[in-house]
Amino acid sequence: MSVDRLAGRPTAPEVVRELDRFIIGQGRAKKAVAIALRNRWRRRAAPEEIRDEILPNNILMIGPTGVGKTEISRRLARVARAPFLKVEASKFTEVGYVGRDVESMIRDLVEVGIGQVEAEMRAEAEPEAERRAEERLLRMLEGERKAKEEESREDVITVSAEGVAERPEPAGEERSPIEKLRAGEWDDREVTVEVREKGTPLFDIFAASGMNQVDRNVQDSLGSLFPKKRKSSRVTVREARRILLDQELDERVDRDRAVEEGRRRVEEAGIVFLDEIDKIAGGGDGHGPDVSREGVQRDLLPVVEGSRVPTKYGLVSTEHILFIGAGAFHQNRPSDLIPELQGRFPIRVELDSLRADEFYRILTEPENALVKQYAAMMEAEGVDLRFAEEALREIARIAERVNEGTENIGARRLHTLLSTLLEEILYRVPDCPERRFDVDGEMVRERLGAVA
Repeated sequence: MSVDRLAGRPTAPEVVRELDRFIIGQGRAKKAVAIALRNRWRRRAAPEEIRDEILPNNILMIGPTGVGKTEISRRLARVARAPFLKVEASKFTEVGYVGRDVESMIRDLVEVGIGQVEAEMRAEAEPEAERRAEERLLRMLEGERKAKEEESREDVITVSAEGVAERPEPAGEERSPIEKLRAGEWDDREVTVEVREKGTPLFDIFAASGMNQVDRNVQDSLGSLFPKKRKSSRVTVREARRILLDQELDERVDRDRAVEEGRRRVEEAGIVFLDEIDKIAGGGDGHGPDVSREGVQRDLLPVVEGSRVPTKYGLVSTEHILFIGAGAFHQNRPSDLIPELQGRFPIRVELDSLRADEFYRILTEPENALVKQYAAMMEAEGVDLRFAEEALREIARIAERVNEGTENIGARRLHTLLSTLLEEILYRVPDCPERRFDVDGEMVRERLGAVA
């Protein structure tokens, strides 16, 4: 009997259903990325002798801006819990020109992977770290009490030999110091804590001036010449608690293990979303910004094909990283890419332009729909904001019409329309006496008529 090695992993239809919670339409693109993700897990479960031979089928998404290309990729990475990086291909330059080289995206992806692992380690260690931070804070408060020689017994705190804060038994019921601390009763008191001094952001200055390819190992070496100093600062208990918690968490993160696991995740499950790939397609006249487009493609080719990229953490293989390219291709075509690069994106899906029906569904169905976001923000002000069915239909029709008559920016048009529609309400709340606003079709036509 065969054993299901992928038990517990979402199937491709389950991945699509998860994407449907946040993204409307674009079924072909969702199906393509769901299959790519499932194939990844299938490869890892395949026999070892053939596992390394199974390479990912990279995807090229073709469609106008604002139709969901980036969001599909980002949500896919969350389903897979995979390191994800979005980069714009147009920001890269050919080797020899001033600017970012294509290998920098792999270095950035490694940083994302390590950060992801460290965040998981911190979340796992948080309960113990919080307990230790509270104990340290109570000791500080005890030290402050002794220094000031408080006469009142009301706030007396003692610390046992084991380091656990205790309080003498008063007459009647009284909360313990730890309960008072957690209740925030001492949040506004001040204590002295040691914090690390921030050094001069030397390499941040270099990066801002375009020198962002300074070797990472050189940065580490120079950084060791300027050890981090500590200084004492007077802060509130509220702020001290955060500082101490961060220090305790930092001590509990195994940096070496995080680096090793982060590298492994990047090599096995990393996803790079290459946006604006159409901007590096086609040739120019040999002058200006077009001069290095084909050079960027040729530099990109070995990374997408599979190579070993040097990083500050060692060589990182890109053979099994999934690359998702995307572009509008208004003024050129995928065939304008060099043939070798075309071959590295064998799966091509065209995303549909959004129509009024899709705009209406975007406004109402996703868990993060814009109207739900605005309603939640107004609720924080104690205001009930409601949209009539007719109003939502009218907004959708105007979004379609404006996109057809001007630049097609997809679902981003809804942000512009809703911001314009609700501008007066957002400005007046909470000073106005009304506690409820009903948005109807007439209001939409009146306030968005000029835009339409």
